[in-house]
Amino acid sequence: MTADETPLNGSPAGRNLGWEQARRAAYDAGTPLVHQIVPLSEALGETLAEPVRALQAIPHYASSAMDGWAVNGQPPWQLVSHAPRREHQWQRSAPHRDSGAGPLALGEATFILTGGVVPEGTTGILRMEHGAVRGVQLDRNDRARPDEPGAQEHIRPAGEEASEGSETIPANVTLNPAQIALAAVCGYDTLPVLRAPRISLLLTGDEVIEAGLPEPGQVRDTFGPQLPGLVQMMGGHVDTLGRAKDDLDDVVAAISAEALDELSLSRASGDVLITTGGTGSSSADHIRRALETLEAEFIIDGVAMRPGHPTLLARLQDGRFLVGLPGNPLAAMMAMFTVVGPLLAGLRGAAFPETEETTVGEDFGQLSGRSRLVPYRLESGRAVAATHQRSGMLRGLASASGVMVVPAQGCVAGDRLQSFRLPWSS
Repeated sequence: MTADETPLNGSPAGRNLGWEQARRAAYDAGTPLVHQIVPLSEALGETLAEPVRALQAIPHYASSAMDGWAVNGQPPWQLVSHAPRREHQWQRSAPHRDSGAGPLALGEATFILTGGVVPEGTTGILRMEHGAVRGVQLDRNDRARPDEPGAQEHIRPAGEEASEGSETIPANVTLNPAQIALAAVCGYDTLPVLRAPRISLLLTGDEVIEAGLPEPGQVRDTFGPQLPGLVQMMGGHVDTLGRAKDDLDDVVAAISAEALDELSLSRASGDVLITTGGTGSSSADHIRRALETLEAEFIIDGVAMRPGHPTLLARLQDGRFLVGLPGNPLAAMMAMFTVVGPLLAGLRGAAFPETEETTVGEDFGQLSGRSRLVPYRLESGRAVAATHQRSGMLRGLASASGVMVVPAQGCVAGDRLQSFRLPWSS
């Protein structure tokens, strides 16, 4: 079997899905959320819901690319408006829309600023430093070329960058600063963007402490400090972080729709609930039993991977998704990359997060029925397993370049494997 393994023999749909199947199932479940309108100042990093089209030609008028004179024909030219001899005097007294008054008859010239409206009849722009004014006559000076200005030289024609109605930014892109500036040039004050999925976190574990050094039988909380930032890197927004006791009734109450009302959160604040721990099948694991009690629909009930096999994805009766992360830190991170990342991409209307290929630098033996997700570092351009990568460890992931997906049948050095970059890696 490969990283695309089919479910284990006899397993119902959604049970023990192969790694790639689980990613696809999570992505397909996350149909895009309704978009919202935001001002340009709040659009950075958001996913554009609809294409941006130029609301008028860009530029919307023929303009000068230089400070100087708009001229018609050959020199010398008769100045048809006051042409100040000093640039700063003109800038204090006249706006761009008034520079370059016209139209110009053959043999006429008028002063114009960069960005000024080019008068009708203009054949070119003579640069300021290449002109000489003598009374009401303008001529080229010694620095000018003999043919300056050439036909339409230093004129930015209307529509040069975009014609009216043309698409300038496609939908489904993550908006960067240059695109936001382009949207402003196209005439937009606001943009339609896909609403970032709203995430609630529910952390379980009576043995977990939030600060200080744990005593024997206690562990330090790793999820509270890391999950909100990781969710944001994946395109979501964490609204609330709560904790539940290792008790079935407490977990059911925390997952139920009534919990939103108690926290004064709207339905829009609960697109996805991410829980930590308790996804196994023992008497001490309550997430699966809570989902059964609440009659949730299981979409993913275990993934054929290590670490992270007991990962869950379910749809609650009120429409929210619940992602159950395993309790071990590294296993939970692999579940985040496998399920949460694709789910949030689907909810945002973004493209499916495709994998890359990496050349492996060492042999891996067979692991029947499961893919292995191995944090790796690069050595001489090849991927080798990072150290300290048991399910309960984070040190290896913290120093890794990415994660490679070793198929169930194993591999040998030199094979090309599926891999993905970590959200924080460049």
